[in-house]
Amino acid sequence: MVSKIRVAVQVSSSMLLRRFATASTSLPPTIRQLLSSLPPTGQAVEVQLSGWIKSVRRQKNVTFAVINDGSCASGLQAVLKPGATPHNLTNGASVRICGNLVQSMGRGQSYELQVEAVDILGECNPEAYPIQKQALPVEFLRDNAHLRARTDINAAMLRLRDSVLRMLHSYYEAQDFHYVHTPILTSNDCEGGGETFRVSPASSAPPSRQSPDPSAQAEFFSQPAYLTVSSQLHLEALAASLSRVYTLSPCFRAERSQTNRHLAEFWMLEAEWAFINHVGNICDVVEESLKNVLQCRSEHALLWKDGDEAKLKTLEDASRPGIPWTRISYTDAVNELQNYHASSRVGFEFEPAWGRALQSEHERWVSERLVGGPVFVTDYPTSLKPFYMRANDDGQTVACFDLLVPSIGELVGGSLREERSSHLVEAIRRHGLKEEEYGWYVDLRKYGSAPHGGYGLGFERLISWMSGIENVRECIAMPRWAKRMLL
Repeated sequence: MVSKIRVAVQVSSSMLLRRFATASTSLPPTIRQLLSSLPPTGQAVEVQLSGWIKSVRRQKNVTFAVINDGSCASGLQAVLKPGATPHNLTNGASVRICGNLVQSMGRGQSYELQVEAVDILGECNPEAYPIQKQALPVEFLRDNAHLRARTDINAAMLRLRDSVLRMLHSYYEAQDFHYVHTPILTSNDCEGGGETFRVSPASSAPPSRQSPDPSAQAEFFSQPAYLTVSSQLHLEALAASLSRVYTLSPCFRAERSQTNRHLAEFWMLEAEWAFINHVGNICDVVEESLKNVLQCRSEHALLWKDGDEAKLKTLEDASRPGIPWTRISYTDAVNELQNYHASSRVGFEFEPAWGRALQSEHERWVSERLVGGPVFVTDYPTSLKPFYMRANDDGQTVACFDLLVPSIGELVGGSLREERSSHLVEAIRRHGLKEEEYGWYVDLRKYGSAPHGGYGLGFERLISWMSGIENVRECIAMPRWAKRMLL
């Protein structure tokens, strides 16, 4: 509560308290708020802070402890007199500290807290506490996912996710997009790949006496239901009214891949808008929004502390507004891959050929070796892409793109959507899908159909690219993948 923050009598300190009281009437300021709003004169400010002890260093005449409430990376150094240091002030303990916030005489921090009183809110046994100051193996942290957010790197990753999300919301708001919520439960597989999780009640209710078909009672919704793999189809329905829509929602794929780019549960940013006629215009929006997001440097000092300098430079080059990202057709990309494969003594594990999907090794070679940065690969063969993509006039390709970035491979996929009813029905049949399951989707083409398009961006892959964290399992709070869901 703001009333518990005691401020010295100086005028500037009183102004600091009023500033926080105006901003929030129920929450006390965080460490980040305090450090960013201190009076410029440098006078002492009496405060009360709550947080967790990150480290303790006891000396003969003084004890130094770092307290952090998660609001910033650095935390705050607290200085305690030996007689006022509780014996149970240990790494991991939660505390409430009262004291004077003053300019620090030591190196490494601008301010420190001269402690007057300490309350231990929750003890933490340092002998049993798994999160120690030294670096911990990735597998150990995965096995203790309920605690890993307490490490500096994982906390920084979560703050980066928050900052990126805020910047994306700001971008779409400026472009007059509407943020919408789409279903998690769905009756169809948007991509048609069959990698869905089927949903059913944990216990089945007895068949209704009034139901002529007791077998129908086995399905909660009277038909099979699945966790969504994409919000795209539902976004198209909403874009037919609101013109510009987007969402960020969890998606689920029953894919057993164990690569560093795949999760069973992940977050997808998807945008859809009407009255667009060229796939290059979708690429423009993707590039503009991502360049805006790449300006976010909130946690770079910590996340890239031991990172690859060459990768960091490539990332920074990609964020420059005056340099457009490369665009190349699938056909040209395959030609380049084939030339390299034929001339190189090493080559690729999977031989590239027109009509075949680009493998991860191909995608990374195109972005890292051929281009040296982000690259839009456009106009893939019809056979490689889902049924909803608009056919090009050549009869062989569709108006689509994949954005490939260094270290990651595919980051974004998008296309124009097939707005012509007859072409869409033909594509559904060609892909062997059940027409009745997509009747509502075809229906959208019957009533005021308009050219439209959109894209989906893997949020964890974006965080991986921006942070230098190589595996997407470390780019989400609680990772789920095949044969692993510990909590």
